[in-house]
Amino acid sequence: MKYFSTIIALIFIVSLLGCKQNMKDENSITSENSIEAVTTIEINNLVTDSISIRALEYGDGKYWYGGSKGNYGSIDPKDLSIDKGIIKVNDSLDVQFRSIAVTNQYTYILSAGSPALLYRITHANDNIELLLSQSGDDVFYDSMKFWDDEEGIIMGDPQGEDEFDRCIAILKTENGGKEFGQLDCFKLPDYIDGEAGFAASNSNMKILNDHVWIATGGKAARVLYSYDRGVNWEEYQTPIIAGSQMTGIFAMDFYDEKTGVIIGGDWENPEDNKYNKAITKNGGRSWKLLSSGDGPGYCSDIQFVPNTQGNELLATGSQGIWWSGDQGTTWRKLTNDGYYTASMINQNEGMLAGNGKISSFKLERE
Repeated sequence: MKYFSTIIALIFIVSLLGCKQNMKDENSITSENSIEAVTTIEINNLVTDSISIRALEYGDGKYWYGGSKGNYGSIDPKDLSIDKGIIKVNDSLDVQFRSIAVTNQYTYILSAGSPALLYRITHANDNIELLLSQSGDDVFYDSMKFWDDEEGIIMGDPQGEDEFDRCIAILKTENGGKEFGQLDCFKLPDYIDGEAGFAASNSNMKILNDHVWIATGGKAARVLYSYDRGVNWEEYQTPIIAGSQMTGIFAMDFYDEKTGVIIGGDWENPEDNKYNKAITKNGGRSWKLLSSGDGPGYCSDIQFVPNTQGNELLATGSQGIWWSGDQGTTWRKLTNDGYYTASMINQNEGMLAGNGKISSFKLERE
């Protein structure tokens, strides 16, 4: 019995250590798995112009962008060559492309404001086709994502005639943007008066496999979630600052179906870094504040750095660029140069876009 008891005790200890290790692996992606720390950032200006560029995405081997005054284009990361284009509707309309989605065959660009104009660019022949034109006092779309060439989703500010028929606007297409259907309000969580989205960097919506997350701001800073590509929806509360028109969540990203981050703050007080960053480990059901009172203040974009096992984050905003190697617990400011958005193709290289500029960048590591 004593020998048997000893064996049982050893098995218990080994099991306990194994459980502890599993808990560590499941609940925290630590900096032990991360590659070398980032010390500086090297920025190379490629475009300097009088346009504002808030939409940027990598796909089909290129960085695609959309900006103000109908400007759009692509950049080849191999030689940094640039192809530019302009869509001009009329002399008085400033077409503000703030949402972009790149699939295998197409690039979709969507304007903010009314009229909302959605164009599709065919990669094979550069053909440009107008798919959607929508006008109205409440028409203002904030973000657009596509799962593939055919199926996509758009979110925008609330639409509807009264409080019983008013909600965040969500449109879906299953035929490459040729037709869109708008979700009925009764299928969405109850609308909060004064809640809306921000067309800051096409980053307040994230899709991953069949999952969709939408971040809001204004009077409420919530996350709306669908596990089935927008058929059914739930709402999750967050600790991000809200209550006034320019506060809330401006950007989000998910490393996998469980681990995600949100960032935002107060656009009118960009240096305030309290209650503006949070992380989830359960798919958005609950959120924990990150480094409140430390690190970046208001930011319009955040992303997990590729190939870093979900450890590293890059936050981008008008006050500069910040890097974290431990999921936002601590931060290092890399530059005071302000940008609206960033896109990365690996753990070191990417592209930045902002007010009057597009720049390539490289993260320098220890």
